[in-house]
Amino acid sequence: MLNWNMNRTTEPALAAQAISIKAATPASTMHQQLPQKPRIALALGGGAARGWAHIGVLLALVEACVEVSMIAGTSIGALVGGCYLAGRLDELETFARSLTMRRIAGLLDFAIGGGGLFGGMRLNDRMQEHLVGVNIEDLDRTFVAVAAELNTGHEVWISSGSLITGIRASYALPGIFEPVRCNNRTLLDGALVNPVPVSVCRAHEQPLVVAVNLHYDLYGRSAVIKHTASEPVADDKGSDKRARPRESRLGMTAVMVQAFNIIQDRISRARLAGDPPDLSLHPRLADIGLSEFHRASEAIDRGYQEASAKLGEITRMQAAIGPL
Repeated sequence: MLNWNMNRTTEPALAAQAISIKAATPASTMHQQLPQKPRIALALGGGAARGWAHIGVLLALVEACVEVSMIAGTSIGALVGGCYLAGRLDELETFARSLTMRRIAGLLDFAIGGGGLFGGMRLNDRMQEHLVGVNIEDLDRTFVAVAAELNTGHEVWISSGSLITGIRASYALPGIFEPVRCNNRTLLDGALVNPVPVSVCRAHEQPLVVAVNLHYDLYGRSAVIKHTASEPVADDKGSDKRARPRESRLGMTAVMVQAFNIIQDRISRARLAGDPPDLSLHPRLADIGLSEFHRASEAIDRGYQEASAKLGEITRMQAAIGPL
């Protein structure tokens, strides 16, 4: 795992590791401060269109006055978390709820011969409208975007530098969006290595970590199935296409996305078993496809409902630690 810090002077560059230490509160003012509940760290997982549920989770926490100390985000979790800490959650919610299939098509720019089907620059232009010039280290709380390095497979933690570049690197889904080049490294979607980045929050010594897992109800428990191989399916030329099972008619993109979906689910289960959060939120999103960004309102509402239902547990966790 690499702890990467992005150079502030040039947007795509990444510099050496750095540690930011906030000044301690002067002793003379400590007696004037009332005890505060411990803040929570959020690990926002990847999940493409299902990731709009993160907006609902954050809206519920804000409404309940639950303070967030840091956010580690993977893929769309990095997008939503970064916008929230930059004070742009309302704009992102408005944008998400306004999406239609036609508007989504207008945001995609086909990249012939590139590293993905889409260049992603039109989406980048939309982010520029609200996040241009914003650096991660200028945010008022800790933010880490998780990405994966193509050539080595390293897990990359982007904790400083351009917020836009960090977010783009984190959601560069292989085969869909072009990889992001930063400081002679090629970065891909962080869900390849850490779909729900609880470990990032733990590394930052956060006492209370809440994870938002978008894949929990997708496949159920992992299983091994004993199977008997049947005869090969007849070729299209001699078969009735209407009688073929639906799975055999999936397009290349659908197969690629579904395969990535399985990878995320299995990696998430393995990593969370070894490094569990203090609390997991599981919005019910199985019926929302990874590419159905136009169903943002449904996803946001389900995220809000899940977080609202778990507010009691969050309060109990905070009480167990005691006031700061």
